Amino acid sequence: MELMHPTRRRARPLALQLVESIGDRVRDGRIAPGHKLPTEAAIMAEFGVSRTVVREAISKLQASGLVETRHGIGTFVIGLGDATPFRIAPEQFETLRDVIAVLELRIGVETEAAGLAAQRRTPENLREMRAALGAFASAIEAGRDAVGPDFQFHLEIARATQNPHFSDLMGTLGLMIIPRARLDPAEALSEERRAYLRRVNSEHESICDAIANQDPDAARAAMRTHLANSRERRRRANSAAAA
Repeated sequence: MELMHPTRRRARPLALQLVESIGDRVRDGRIAPGHKLPTEAAIMAEFGVSRTVVREAISKLQASGLVETRHGIGTFVIGLGDATPFRIAPEQFETLRDVIAVLELRIGVETEAAGLAAQRRTPENLREMRAALGAFASAIEAGRDAVGPDFQFHLEIARATQNPHFSDLMGTLGLMIIPRARLDPAEALSEERRAYLRRVNSEHESICDAIANQDPDAARAAMRTHLANSRERRRRANSAAAA
């Protein structure tokens, strides 16, 4: 009669239980992204499992994208595993349809962010917004496309909500949410383009004024108008290029 090997039969279930236990700690915040997992010895002692089980569990956590092992340092949490953090890959900004899809997302998120910012902004938030507006204007006069200050202005509004999820989302999206960062060539600004960018910054000023006045409805309306205008400018530019 063939002998059974209890340790082999139990290794896989134990490893899966360990994966679930560690995963739960990451998802409920007990082990935050960027933090190191306990050592193998500590995990063995806490859960009463062998080194083999721990290593099998770590391997599964790595495969799911939840942790990574840095040799000689330890194993670190890098995400939420199969619940991959939201992101928009660079290739998803390639076409006009892609850009408009992102603008539609921004209209939904940033319109509400502007309203919350109007209710919660601090004097420091306002200083940072106005600094971004000034940097935008300076970039135009210097012949640059002001993509950095444009993004910074929108990021400062997200921060002014005092809700870190808004600023985290903006940080995840990054500079590529500014349509001309991807679609427009880097070239000297014509007078027509300077005038266009001044209109963009004038729209920013309207948003900033509403936030400064603590008028949530006006802030939402100004942000929606600004992003809707951006969407329409993209559509018109594409039609002109195709003509």
